[in-house]
Amino acid sequence: MPPTAAPPPPLSRLRLVVGEEELLRARAVSEVRAAVRRMDPDSEEHELAALGLPVGQLADVLAPSLFGGHRLVVVTGVHEAAGALVDSLLSYAKDPDPELTLVLVHSGGKRNEALLKAFRQAGAAEDECPKLVSAGDRMTFVRNEVRRVGGKITPDAATALLEAVGNDLRSLSAAASQLVSDFGGSIDADAVARFHRGQAEVTGFTVAERVLVGDNAGSIEMLRWALDRGVPHVLLADAIADGVRTAARVASLGTTNIGDLARQLKMPPWKVKKAQAQSRGWTIPALQQAIGVAAELNADVKGVAASADYALERAVRRIVELRTAAGGGRGGRSTSRY
Repeated sequence: MPPTAAPPPPLSRLRLVVGEEELLRARAVSEVRAAVRRMDPDSEEHELAALGLPVGQLADVLAPSLFGGHRLVVVTGVHEAAGALVDSLLSYAKDPDPELTLVLVHSGGKRNEALLKAFRQAGAAEDECPKLVSAGDRMTFVRNEVRRVGGKITPDAATALLEAVGNDLRSLSAAASQLVSDFGGSIDADAVARFHRGQAEVTGFTVAERVLVGDNAGSIEMLRWALDRGVPHVLLADAIADGVRTAARVASLGTTNIGDLARQLKMPPWKVKKAQAQSRGWTIPALQQAIGVAAELNADVKGVAASADYALERAVRRIVELRTAAGGGRGGRSTSRY
């Protein structure tokens, strides 16, 4: 079982993140990014996909900066890097810039293994992210995930969670954090059973509610649950847009009387009451910006964006950030996909 604790700060100018487990790779990169920001809050950051990356573009981001300060460059999918790009990376490793942290992300396997070997010989730090193949490893992962968010889980509950959710680490991580949030620090098999029944009913409106109240971690987790259960992208985007527009309409009127609002907006009182609760902590300018984000999302999920999943997650994070900037966000942990 690989360690789940945060890796050390990026003392090396070169770093490798290697392994099949996508969630562990994402966390390793996030920890490096956070450490670089702690070292230099104004650090410059670049993230590039190796597949099809022109050598000239890589050279541009690796070249010394005119403005000084530390820089972070993350190159993902280096197992797919073309020969010329590999040669460029090998050349750079011989004389790396002391003001730059270069992270290579490799999904494991034999492809471009010589590149990894050369970086190791050059002194690169390494985060190993192997696939968790045994039931024991996954059980340990579940226990560690619950512990990460301040809880503890009984052995039968951990088994029940694995049976209910499956072996995907991201889904297990989301379930673990949500269980602790919903049921407190001690998780038993009954809590897992009740939680799983509730997750099966996740809809776009569940996601929209979490977004509007500024629950960053909860909204991302609900979004991923909804996507895992096949809720269509368009329905999720429509629910978010409807929630934002409704909150804006309620907030823009100069009354808090539910009856008056229901008549003016031609909405049922229960929906007005819910919109009032969701509009708390927002400002009108922030809601107007959120409407713009929702409009972009609508286009993205209908074919503009290369990945509708990514477009949804990006929009959710942007709207939560707008609420936080307005002074009402709950914030919370966030995870990124790599």
